[in-house]
Amino acid sequence: MVSDSSPTLVSLLEGVVDYAGLYPPANHGMDEMVRRYAAGLAAPTSWMLARVIVPVNRLDEFEQAADGLLPRSDTEDPWCLSVLVSPAGSDTLERDIECLARFNERHCEAQHGLALADVVELRADSAEGVEDALDLLPDDLYPFFEVDTDEDSRGLLAALAGSDAAAKIRTGGIKPELNPPTEAVAKFIFNCAQAGVPFKATAGLHHPLPNDEPSIPAHQQGFLNVFAAAAAAQHLRIDEQEIAAMLDLIEGFHFEDEQMRVGETILTREQIEDTRAGLAISFGSCSWEEPVDDLTALGFLPRAVKSS
Repeated sequence: MVSDSSPTLVSLLEGVVDYAGLYPPANHGMDEMVRRYAAGLAAPTSWMLARVIVPVNRLDEFEQAADGLLPRSDTEDPWCLSVLVSPAGSDTLERDIECLARFNERHCEAQHGLALADVVELRADSAEGVEDALDLLPDDLYPFFEVDTDEDSRGLLAALAGSDAAAKIRTGGIKPELNPPTEAVAKFIFNCAQAGVPFKATAGLHHPLPNDEPSIPAHQQGFLNVFAAAAAAQHLRIDEQEIAAMLDLIEGFHFEDEQMRVGETILTREQIEDTRAGLAISFGSCSWEEPVDDLTALGFLPRAVKSS
């Protein structure tokens, strides 16, 4: 079911949330995380929800927790997983890949519950590590390589350019140093757009708009800003400073049928859809309810679809 909100909002946010309920600050147990993901798939805002994130060493636990909830009819879509695996260049990456192959073989049959682990996330410290991992990964696994925003990422992005792979940026965490400054996020988005490398973000994007989180303390990005800025970087060719300015906007978002306005910037629905398909893929969040509730409070989602 797709919301009756503005078509451009739906284009910007459809399938945008990868649910990471096992991770802080939520830190749900596996049973609770699986239950919440199932609830999200059944909610009116299920159109915003994409994959569930599970570490490879907890796949057995996931299977047990999800056993009674996975689809068991060939007419239903499988649950899709993004699996955290060993870093690029590690001795255990090949073993992790074999583990995923066994998981997918079991869960391609409805009698075992339908599930598909078709995305992996892994750290990469060098272009050589990326290339080695790409040689090792089978074609049916799509990788996101996490890059360090404290360093120049252009070498790693160059290794990813033209390959069937993407980058990953950490946009938050429970410690101040895990929350990169706006300028670092802007530089990453700019470099990805220039190189034509898709990306996802993880952590720190619970809220639609930028905010200061006193419990950390840290300044955190807004997911509306991140994905709108990516579209502007790709299609309007704005520079790093302009991206940073868009990332810091806390008002001025207007969604219409065929375009959205962000301050003085206008993006068409076609541009947004193109960016979501090929550049700004998703973000990981330990809550899918919080983004929905915030969007509702801002008036971007109708009250009828509020998660609570």
